Amino acid sequence: MSQHELPELPYDYDALEPHISEQVVRWHHDTHHQGYVNGLNSAEETLEENRESGDHSSTQSALRSVSHNGSGHYLHTLFWENMHPDGGGEPEGALADRIEEDFGSYDAWKAEFKEAAGWSAGGWALLVYDTVAKQLRNLAVQKHNDGALWSAHPIFAVDVWEHSYYHDYGPDRGDFVDNVFEVVNWDTVAENYDQVVSTYE
Repeated sequence: MSQHELPELPYDYDALEPHISEQVVRWHHDTHHQGYVNGLNSAEETLEENRESGDHSSTQSALRSVSHNGSGHYLHTLFWENMHPDGGGEPEGALADRIEEDFGSYDAWKAEFKEAAGWSAGGWALLVYDTVAKQLRNLAVQKHNDGALWSAHPIFAVDVWEHSYYHDYGPDRGDFVDNVFEVVNWDTVAENYDQVVSTYE
């Protein structure tokens, strides 16, 4: 069984300043994200040991840990890729067209997305492609997996746990979300969209 590893950041720790500080990126990536990687590896090791031994007394907790830590690892990886120091602006091309088709306009999508970002005490705001309904949706996900939608593939993720913003913005989560939009990497989001659409449409 292969071990999951913490991915390297696609930019320097201080590259997102002044929107996200170097200190927050270091804490968030090196400590929080690493913790989810470690938790996922540990849970998978437990499941493998339980299959071999036939003792499943710890299997239920390990399965829950795979869901929690695996989702945390995958969403954090997407979060880092969704930002770039030269980002910002608005999407273009097929993604922009699809946002307008499914939400009415970019502004309507963004307003709804920001509501998703303000809902949970700790969790994620996600733009996903729903492969069953074949449309884009915004999701407000608590923790890493509560409120997720089966068949939905995240293409844009904003972490709204307090460790993402409290050091830089205090309780003003909305200001943090606005600043993420100043560094959003729409090229990567569009690539994610193109990939999932080419698979399911």
